[in-house]
Amino acid sequence: MPLVNLGFEHRFVPARPDGAGRPPLLLLHGTGGDENDLLPLGEALAPGAPLLSPRGKVLENGMPRFFRRLAEGVFDVRDVEARAHELADFVLAARDAYSLAQPVAVGFSNGANIAAALLLLRPEILAGAVLFRPMVPVEPATTPNLRGTKVLIGAARHDPIATPAETERLRGLLERAGADVRVDWVNAGHGLTGIDVANAKRWLG
Repeated sequence: MPLVNLGFEHRFVPARPDGAGRPPLLLLHGTGGDENDLLPLGEALAPGAPLLSPRGKVLENGMPRFFRRLAEGVFDVRDVEARAHELADFVLAARDAYSLAQPVAVGFSNGANIAAALLLLRPEILAGAVLFRPMVPVEPATTPNLRGTKVLIGAARHDPIATPAETERLRGLLERAGADVRVDWVNAGHGLTGIDVANAKRWLG
């Protein structure tokens, strides 16, 4: 299917017959990734589901990201907010262009952070989210309504970036907003593991 100009470089993979009934996955890469990086992960998690994978617009030393940071773990909050709204508008436009249902986000690291920002700032955009190694990207001025929204956090006990304390902080924010949050812990660092993938595939059903 030809791509529509929706303001983001992106890849769209239509549903296959074996993916009928599965929600679309919004795939959000980590720092240095692009619109191709998480397509194999999306197929592994939800075979045959439609996949929508944008490329982050911010460059850090030539590496794409979804928002600016001031240092490791220190985010430009105004940029987070602006980029989250920009991405939310892209998702709405893509749903219209490709006739998509409300997607479930699957994000890793920086991609998980922008997915969390979508949940907190534009809660109507996502049907749910799989957040691999997320941090708290922003604390909204008002608590969003996430009742009925399911969120899986893939956390690692030895992650030096998205620390266990940061994981619990994000869990608390989402739960106070009414989200149904599950945290699956692995004995690993920041990188994604096969156990993370297997846990997320079971969770997605």
